[in-house]
Amino acid sequence: MTSVSLPAYAKLNLTLDILRKRDDGYHDLQMVMQTVELHDEVTVSLSEGDGITCRCGEIPGDESNLAVRAARAFFEGAGVAPRGLDIDIEKHIPVQAGMAGGSADAAATLRALRRLLKPDLLGVELERIAARVGSDVPFCVRGGTALAEGRGERLTSLRAAPEFHVLLCKPDFSISTPELFARVRISELWRRPDTNGMLAALHRGDEEGVLSRVRNVFEAVLPPEYREVFHIKERLHALGAEATAMTGSGPTVFGLYRDYAAVRDAYIILAEEYEQTYLTRFV
Repeated sequence: MTSVSLPAYAKLNLTLDILRKRDDGYHDLQMVMQTVELHDEVTVSLSEGDGITCRCGEIPGDESNLAVRAARAFFEGAGVAPRGLDIDIEKHIPVQAGMAGGSADAAATLRALRRLLKPDLLGVELERIAARVGSDVPFCVRGGTALAEGRGERLTSLRAAPEFHVLLCKPDFSISTPELFARVRISELWRRPDTNGMLAALHRGDEEGVLSRVRNVFEAVLPPEYREVFHIKERLHALGAEATAMTGSGPTVFGLYRDYAAVRDAYIILAEEYEQTYLTRFV
Protein backbone atom coordinates (compact mmCIF):
# COMPACT_ATOMS: atom_id res chain seq x y z
CA MET A 1 0.00 0.00 0.00
CA THR A 2 1.46 3.35 -1.07
CA SER A 3 -1.53 5.69 -0.77
CA VAL A 4 -4.40 6.23 1.69
CA SER A 5 -7.42 8.56 1.43
CA LEU A 6 -9.34 9.46 4.59
CA PRO A 7 -12.11 11.89 5.56
CA ALA A 8 -11.13 14.80 7.80
CA TYR A 9 -14.26 15.59 9.81
CA ALA A 10 -15.10 19.09 11.04
CA LYS A 11 -15.87 19.70 14.72
CA LEU A 12 -18.39 21.69 16.70
CA ASN A 13 -18.20 22.98 20.24
CA LEU A 14 -21.41 21.99 22.00
CA THR A 15 -19.99 23.86 25.00
CA LEU A 16 -16.95 26.07 25.37
CA ASP A 17 -15.89 27.51 28.72
CA ILE A 18 -12.73 29.38 29.73
CA LEU A 19 -11.71 28.52 33.28
CA ARG A 20 -8.52 30.48 33.94
CA LYS A 21 -5.42 32.03 32.40
CA ARG A 22 -2.30 29.97 32.98
CA ASP A 23 1.20 31.09 33.86
CA ASP A 24 2.39 30.03 30.39
CA GLY A 25 0.00 32.51 28.75
CA TYR A 26 -2.49 29.91 27.57
CA HIS A 27 -5.99 29.48 28.98
CA ASP A 28 -7.44 26.38 30.59
CA LEU A 29 -10.54 25.43 28.63
CA GLN A 30 -13.39 23.01 29.17
CA MET A 31 -15.27 22.00 26.02
CA VAL A 32 -17.66 19.33 24.87
CA MET A 33 -16.73 18.67 21.27
CA GLN A 34 -18.48 16.79 18.49
CA THR A 35 -17.51 15.69 14.99
CA VAL A 36 -19.90 16.29 12.11
CA GLU A 37 -20.21 14.70 8.69
CA LEU A 38 -18.91 17.75 6.79
CA HIS A 39 -15.35 16.85 5.89
CA ASP A 40 -12.30 17.44 3.75
CA GLU A 41 -10.76 14.53 1.87
CA VAL A 42 -7.06 13.93 2.58
CA THR A 43 -4.92 11.64 0.43
CA VAL A 44 -1.40 10.80 1.59
CA SER A 45 0.89 9.01 -0.88
CA LEU A 46 4.43 7.75 -0.48
CA SER A 47 6.78 9.23 -3.06
CA GLU A 48 10.41 9.12 -4.13
CA GLY A 49 12.91 11.36 -2.40
CA ASP A 50 12.52 12.90 1.04
CA GLY A 51 10.45 16.04 0.50
CA ILE A 52 6.82 16.72 1.44
CA THR A 53 4.54 18.16 -1.22
CA CYS A 54 1.14 19.45 -0.09
CA ARG A 55 -1.67 20.62 -2.39
CA CYS A 56 -4.59 22.28 -0.61
CA GLY A 57 -6.47 24.43 -3.10
CA GLU A 58 -5.78 28.10 -2.45
CA ILE A 59 -4.33 27.39 1.01
CA PRO A 60 -0.50 27.39 1.16
CA GLY A 61 1.07 23.94 1.18
CA ASP A 62 4.26 25.06 2.91
CA GLU A 63 5.41 24.61 6.51
CA SER A 64 2.54 26.80 7.72
CA ASN A 65 0.09 24.07 6.70
CA LEU A 66 -0.85 21.88 9.67
CA ALA A 67 -0.87 18.75 7.50
CA VAL A 68 2.80 19.28 6.63
CA ARG A 69 3.65 19.94 10.26
CA ALA A 70 1.73 16.81 11.24
CA ALA A 71 3.75 14.70 8.82
CA ARG A 72 7.03 16.00 10.25
CA ALA A 73 5.77 15.43 13.81
CA PHE A 74 4.82 11.86 12.87
CA PHE A 75 8.30 11.02 11.61
CA GLU A 76 9.88 12.44 14.76
CA GLY A 77 7.35 11.14 17.30
CA ALA A 78 6.77 7.68 15.81
CA GLY A 79 10.43 6.95 15.24
CA VAL A 80 9.96 6.53 11.48
CA ALA A 81 12.68 7.66 9.08
CA PRO A 82 11.52 10.69 7.05
CA ARG A 83 10.61 9.96 3.46
CA GLY A 84 8.92 11.55 0.49
CA LEU A 85 5.21 12.31 0.73
CA ASP A 86 2.49 13.79 -1.44
CA ILE A 87 -0.45 15.20 0.52
CA ASP A 88 -3.57 16.19 -1.42
CA ILE A 89 -6.37 17.95 0.47
CA GLU A 90 -9.76 18.46 -1.11
CA LYS A 91 -11.32 21.26 0.95
CA HIS A 92 -14.99 21.37 1.93
CA ILE A 93 -14.77 22.68 5.51
CA PRO A 94 -14.79 26.50 5.46
CA VAL A 95 -11.47 28.13 6.31
CA GLN A 96 -10.95 30.14 9.53
CA ALA A 97 -14.40 29.14 10.66
CA GLY A 98 -13.97 27.73 14.18
CA MET A 99 -14.51 24.20 12.87
CA ALA A 100 -10.92 22.91 13.09
CA GLY A 101 -10.56 22.39 9.35
CA GLY A 102 -6.76 22.62 9.41
CA SER A 103 -6.58 20.46 12.53
CA ALA A 104 -8.85 17.88 10.90
CA ASP A 105 -6.54 17.73 7.88
CA ALA A 106 -3.55 17.28 10.18
CA ALA A 107 -5.32 14.50 12.07
CA ALA A 108 -6.24 12.70 8.84
CA THR A 109 -2.62 12.98 7.73
CA LEU A 110 -1.47 11.37 10.97
CA ARG A 111 -4.01 8.55 10.69
CA ALA A 112 -3.01 7.93 7.07
CA LEU A 113 0.69 7.80 7.95
CA ARG A 114 0.01 5.35 10.75
CA ARG A 115 -1.81 3.08 8.30
CA LEU A 116 0.95 3.38 5.71
CA LEU A 117 4.07 3.23 7.88
CA LYS A 118 3.37 2.10 11.45
CA PRO A 119 0.01 0.32 11.81
CA ASP A 120 0.86 -0.96 15.30
CA LEU A 121 1.16 2.57 16.72
CA LEU A 122 -1.34 2.93 19.56
CA GLY A 123 -4.05 5.54 19.44
CA VAL A 124 -2.77 7.19 22.61
CA GLU A 125 0.66 7.57 20.99
CA LEU A 126 -0.86 9.08 17.85
CA GLU A 127 -2.79 11.58 19.99
CA ARG A 128 0.42 12.47 21.83
CA ILE A 129 2.06 13.26 18.50
CA ALA A 130 -1.06 15.20 17.49
CA ALA A 131 -0.75 17.44 20.55
CA ARG A 132 2.60 18.68 19.22
CA VAL A 133 0.86 19.98 16.12
CA GLY A 134 -2.09 21.88 17.59
CA SER A 135 -4.58 21.92 20.45
CA ASP A 136 -7.52 20.61 18.39
CA VAL A 137 -5.57 17.92 16.54
CA PRO A 138 -5.83 15.20 19.26
CA PHE A 139 -9.62 15.52 19.28
CA CYS A 140 -9.71 15.37 15.49
CA VAL A 141 -7.67 12.16 15.66
CA ARG A 142 -10.14 10.63 18.14
CA GLY A 143 -13.43 12.11 16.89
CA GLY A 144 -16.93 11.40 18.16
CA THR A 145 -18.15 13.13 21.31
CA ALA A 146 -15.55 14.11 23.91
CA LEU A 147 -14.74 16.40 26.79
CA ALA A 148 -11.62 18.42 25.98
CA GLU A 149 -9.68 20.16 28.75
CA GLY A 150 -6.40 22.02 29.23
CA ARG A 151 -5.67 23.73 25.91
CA GLY A 152 -7.94 21.11 24.35
CA GLU A 153 -5.44 18.26 24.30
CA ARG A 154 -6.73 16.36 27.36
CA LEU A 155 -9.60 14.20 26.14
CA THR A 156 -12.26 12.06 27.76
CA SER A 157 -14.48 10.12 25.36
CA LEU A 158 -18.19 10.42 26.10
CA ARG A 159 -21.30 8.50 25.20
CA ALA A 160 -22.22 9.43 21.63
CA ALA A 161 -24.46 12.47 21.45
CA PRO A 162 -27.98 12.13 20.04
CA GLU A 163 -27.93 12.17 16.24
CA PHE A 164 -28.93 15.76 15.59
CA HIS A 165 -29.05 17.36 12.17
CA VAL A 166 -26.93 20.49 11.89
CA LEU A 167 -27.32 23.69 9.89
CA LEU A 168 -24.05 25.63 9.65
CA CYS A 169 -23.66 29.23 8.54
CA LYS A 170 -20.39 31.16 8.23
CA PRO A 171 -20.66 34.91 7.65
CA ASP A 172 -18.30 36.58 5.22
CA PHE A 173 -15.54 37.42 7.71
CA SER A 174 -13.11 35.70 10.05
CA ILE A 175 -12.40 36.28 13.74
CA SER A 176 -8.94 36.35 15.27
CA THR A 177 -8.68 33.78 18.07
CA PRO A 178 -5.88 35.73 19.84
CA GLU A 179 -8.05 38.85 19.63
CA LEU A 180 -10.91 37.13 21.43
CA PHE A 181 -8.65 35.64 24.11
CA ALA A 182 -7.18 39.11 24.70
CA ARG A 183 -10.71 40.38 25.45
CA VAL A 184 -11.41 37.69 28.03
CA ARG A 185 -11.72 38.75 31.66
CA ILE A 186 -12.48 35.57 33.55
CA SER A 187 -14.31 37.30 36.42
CA GLU A 188 -16.56 39.15 33.97
CA LEU A 189 -17.71 36.18 31.87
CA TRP A 190 -21.46 35.68 31.97
CA ARG A 191 -23.82 32.90 30.98
CA ARG A 192 -21.12 30.26 31.23
CA PRO A 193 -21.91 26.77 29.97
CA ASP A 194 -23.28 24.18 32.37
CA THR A 195 -20.62 21.64 31.42
CA ASN A 196 -21.50 19.17 34.18
CA GLY A 197 -25.14 19.35 33.16
CA MET A 198 -24.19 18.70 29.54
CA LEU A 199 -22.08 15.69 30.56
CA ALA A 200 -24.97 14.29 32.59
CA ALA A 201 -27.44 14.84 29.74
CA LEU A 202 -25.13 13.06 27.30
CA HIS A 203 -24.72 10.18 29.73
CA ARG A 204 -28.53 9.83 29.95
CA GLY A 205 -29.04 10.24 26.22
CA ASP A 206 -31.31 13.19 27.10
CA GLU A 207 -31.94 15.17 23.90
CA GLU A 208 -33.72 18.03 25.66
CA GLY A 209 -30.96 18.23 28.25
CA VAL A 210 -28.28 18.46 25.56
CA LEU A 211 -30.16 21.07 23.53
CA SER A 212 -30.76 23.29 26.55
CA ARG A 213 -27.06 23.40 27.48
CA VAL A 214 -25.44 24.31 24.15
CA ARG A 215 -23.39 27.45 24.86
CA ASN A 216 -20.11 29.18 23.93
CA VAL A 217 -18.67 31.71 26.38
CA PHE A 218 -16.74 33.42 23.56
CA GLU A 219 -20.04 34.96 22.46
CA ALA A 220 -19.86 37.15 25.59
CA VAL A 221 -16.66 38.85 24.41
CA LEU A 222 -17.41 39.37 20.72
CA PRO A 223 -16.69 42.95 19.60
CA PRO A 224 -19.63 44.92 18.10
CA GLU A 225 -18.32 44.53 14.55
CA TYR A 226 -19.11 40.81 14.75
CA ARG A 227 -22.78 41.25 15.72
CA GLU A 228 -23.73 39.35 12.54
CA VAL A 229 -23.08 36.20 14.60
CA PHE A 230 -26.08 37.05 16.77
CA HIS A 231 -28.21 37.88 13.74
CA ILE A 232 -27.50 34.42 12.33
CA LYS A 233 -28.43 32.84 15.67
CA GLU A 234 -31.74 34.71 15.55
CA ARG A 235 -32.36 33.56 11.96
CA LEU A 236 -31.66 29.95 12.91
CA HIS A 237 -34.09 30.12 15.84
CA ALA A 238 -36.70 31.66 13.55
CA LEU A 239 -36.10 28.79 11.12
CA GLY A 240 -36.80 26.17 13.78
CA ALA A 241 -33.40 25.42 15.30
CA GLU A 242 -33.76 23.96 18.80
CA ALA A 243 -30.32 25.17 19.93
CA THR A 244 -27.78 27.58 18.44
CA ALA A 245 -24.24 28.66 19.23
CA MET A 246 -21.04 29.91 17.67
CA THR A 247 -18.45 27.14 17.37
CA GLY A 248 -14.90 27.64 18.60
CA SER A 249 -13.74 31.22 18.20
CA GLY A 250 -16.14 31.62 15.31
CA PRO A 251 -17.53 33.03 13.27
CA THR A 252 -19.50 29.95 12.15
CA VAL A 253 -22.86 29.52 13.87
CA PHE A 254 -24.70 26.21 14.05
CA GLY A 255 -28.27 25.23 14.70
CA LEU A 256 -29.36 21.80 15.93
CA TYR A 257 -32.50 20.06 14.68
CA ARG A 258 -34.18 16.75 15.40
CA ASP A 259 -36.41 16.82 12.32
CA TYR A 260 -34.78 16.40 8.91
CA ALA A 261 -37.59 18.04 6.97
CA ALA A 262 -37.30 21.13 9.17
CA VAL A 263 -33.54 21.47 8.76
CA ARG A 264 -33.78 20.84 5.00
CA ASP A 265 -36.35 23.62 4.60
CA ALA A 266 -34.28 25.94 6.80
CA TYR A 267 -31.19 25.21 4.71
CA ILE A 268 -32.96 26.17 1.48
CA ILE A 269 -33.95 29.52 2.97
CA LEU A 270 -30.67 30.36 4.71
CA ALA A 271 -28.54 29.37 1.71
CA GLU A 272 -30.22 32.19 -0.21
CA GLU A 273 -28.97 34.65 2.41
CA TYR A 274 -25.47 33.30 3.12
CA GLU A 275 -23.16 31.68 0.58
CA GLN A 276 -21.35 29.53 3.14
CA THR A 277 -24.30 27.53 4.46
CA TYR A 278 -24.00 23.79 5.03
CA LEU A 279 -26.34 20.96 5.99
CA THR A 280 -24.73 18.15 7.93
CA ARG A 281 -25.22 15.84 10.94
CA PHE A 282 -23.40 14.40 13.95
CA VAL A 283 -21.10 11.42 13.35
